[in-house]
Amino acid sequence: MSSTHGPQPDQWVKSTYSDGNGGQCIEWAPEHTAVTGEFLVRDSKDPNGPHLNLTREGFAGLVAFAKDHG
Repeated sequence: MSSTHGPQPDQWVKSTYSDGNGGQCIEWAPEHTAVTGEFLVRDSKDPNGPHLNLTREGFAGLVAFAKDHG
């Protein structure tokens, strides 16, 4: 996993586990993942801030964590 301010993908998608009231939202870039295999995740409240670059396993762990603590 890494955190970076590098080039931003064109399209970010809100997680289905995000709070519908505008809080606790994360987004990911599925088109970027399809092309590169890298799973980018960011805080939707800070779209110009850093994003995480996760492996497939790391992303699966994040989703499992959200399910268990949602």
